[in-house]
Amino acid sequence: MSQLLQIENFTLGFPGRPPLLDSVSLHVNDGEAVALVGESGSGKSLTTRAALGLFPGGSQSSGVVSVQGLDTLTASNQRLRELRRGHASMIFQDPRAGINPVRTVGDFLTETLLRLDGSSRAEATERAVKQLEQVGLRRASELMDQHPHQLSGGMLQRVMIAAALLNSPDLLLCDEPTTALDVTTQAGIVKLLREEQQSRGMGMLFITHDLNLAASLCERVYVLRRGEVVEHGSTRTVFLTPQQDYTRQLVEATPVIEVGAFAAPAVPGSPLLKVSGLSKTYQLPRGDTITALDPADFSLPEGGSLGIVGESGSGKSTLARLVVALETATSGELTLRDIPRPRRALKASERKVLAKDVQIVFQDPYLSLDPRISVGNAVADVFRLHQKQGRKEAKDSARELLGRVGIGPERFDARPRALSGGQRQRVALAKALAARPRLLVLDEATSALDVSVQAQVLELVEELRDQLGLTILFVTHDLAVVSRLCSDLLVMHQGRIVEQGPTARILEDPGDDYTRNLIASRPRPLWDAEAVTA
Repeated sequence: MSQLLQIENFTLGFPGRPPLLDSVSLHVNDGEAVALVGESGSGKSLTTRAALGLFPGGSQSSGVVSVQGLDTLTASNQRLRELRRGHASMIFQDPRAGINPVRTVGDFLTETLLRLDGSSRAEATERAVKQLEQVGLRRASELMDQHPHQLSGGMLQRVMIAAALLNSPDLLLCDEPTTALDVTTQAGIVKLLREEQQSRGMGMLFITHDLNLAASLCERVYVLRRGEVVEHGSTRTVFLTPQQDYTRQLVEATPVIEVGAFAAPAVPGSPLLKVSGLSKTYQLPRGDTITALDPADFSLPEGGSLGIVGESGSGKSTLARLVVALETATSGELTLRDIPRPRRALKASERKVLAKDVQIVFQDPYLSLDPRISVGNAVADVFRLHQKQGRKEAKDSARELLGRVGIGPERFDARPRALSGGQRQRVALAKALAARPRLLVLDEATSALDVSVQAQVLELVEELRDQLGLTILFVTHDLAVVSRLCSDLLVMHQGRIVEQGPTARILEDPGDDYTRNLIASRPRPLWDAEAVTA
C-alpha cells in the first residue's frame, strides 16, 4: 500500500506562544482507516484540517503535510482547490457550521455537481437523492426541498456525510462525524464508511472521542495529547495493552454497559413532572401534517433521573423542547410542580420564572452561547440573574463552576469561537447549572465531549443530583451513559414511546424488537467482529 496522507514533524503555532502541534507525525495508506483520538483541544482537528491546507490565520508551521504527493503547506490556492474538489473531502463536527441556513439541502448537495462536474439538474438531483438514501435518510426526495433548520442534528450530519461522499474522494477526513447520531444510525454510517473505504480503496482519517467507535472502524490509532503524539499502533494493541498512562486513562474512562451496575432507582416521591397525552404535530407548507410526537404519558419524580433514547427524528428532542417550553403542545397536558403548562407560547415573565426551575443543555452549544460574550461572563451573568450575586462574587462562582466542568481559568475571557466543540459544550453545561435548576434537561449534552471529560461531567451531574436533589431528563443515544446516570428509561421510535420502565430491566431484558436493535447496534471492536466471522 502506498501512503495517501503523510504528515512528518508537523509543528503549528503562533509567534511567542507554545506550539499548538509539536512534531506530529502520522500516515494513512490507501484503503486504510486510521483513528486520531485525544481530549478536546489536543490538536486533532488542527492536524486533520492541515491535510486540506486549512490553517488558523496568522499561524506559522513547519514540517511536511502531503496528500498524494501535494504538500499542503506550500501548495498554491489553485492546487488546494483541486485537491478539495476531487481528491479529499472532510466531514466536520458541527454540521450547521458547514451549510448555508438559507439554502435548501438540494441546492447544497447539487451545487458542485452542477458547476464543476457538468451534470444536468436531473442527473445531479438523482445522484444526491441516492446518496441521501445510502446514509439512511428516509423521504430523501422530500428532504431536498427542506432547509437546515427543519432537520434534526443527526439528520443534518447525515446530509454532510452524503455531501462528502458525492465526489468519491481518495481521502476522507472525518472530524467527529457520528457525534450527533444515535446508535442505530451510527452503526449504519460506520458500516457504510467502512464499505465505501474498502470498495473504493479510500483512505480515511477518523477523529473521535469514542474509543469504542474507533475500535469498530479503524485498524490503527494515534493518541494525541496537548499537540503531541504520545502513542500509536494497531487499535487492538493500543486499546487492550496501552503503554502510556494517558492512554490508559482514556480507556478506563470509556463508558460501557455493565450488567448489575445500573443507576440506583430513585426514592419514590411526588412527581416533579407529569405528562399526559402530550403530542406535537407540524404543518408543512404544502398542507401535509407531520406527527413529531404521538400522545406520550409518563411522570418523573423529584430527584429522579429519566433517560430518553431513540433514533434521530424519533421525537426525543421534540419532547425535551416541550418540557422546557420551547415548543407548544398540540394536545395533552404537561404539569411541572403541580402547575399546568398553558398550551400557548409563554410570556417573557413566565419564561423567566420557568428558567429558575428548568434548564436545558442543547446538543449544539452554538444555540446557547452568545459569540460576542466571553465564556466566563456568560456563566457569571446567570449567577447574577438567578442567584442575585454581585459582579465579583458572580465571577468567582463562574470560575469555580467552569473549573468543575473542565474549563481552566485561562479560558475565562475567551470567546466561544476560540474553544473546541467539546469545550463549548462544557461551558453550556456550566451556564445551565449556574441557575441551580430543579430539573435539568440534557439533550445529547455529552455527545460532543471526549471520554475523560464526559466522565468528569457525569460525575458532576451525579454529585449535584445527590446533593441538591436535582432531577434529570437525559436525551441521549449512548446507552452506557444512560445505564450509569438514569434509573428509568423511555425508548422512542417514530414519535412513539415503545417501551418504558426501570433502566436495569429494559437493558437486561428488552421487551420490544426496536430496543433489542438499539442494544445490538453498540460499536464492537474489529477484532471481536473478526472472531465472530471466523
